[in-house]
Amino acid sequence: MLRLLKYLFYLLIVAAVAFVGFAYLGPVFGVDFSAHMQTIELPLALDIN
Repeated sequence: MLRLLKYLFYLLIVAAVAFVGFAYLGPVFGVDFSAHMQTIELPLALDIN
């Protein structure tokens, strides 16, 4: 049982390193992580007496 937990821990560490590495190297491979900006204008009617 302890061996299984050890392997799961190692897998978690490798997955975390791969995730961080992909975040840094993603733009090199053509993956764009930036948010798409869009302007939204809504009309607002104020009823002031």
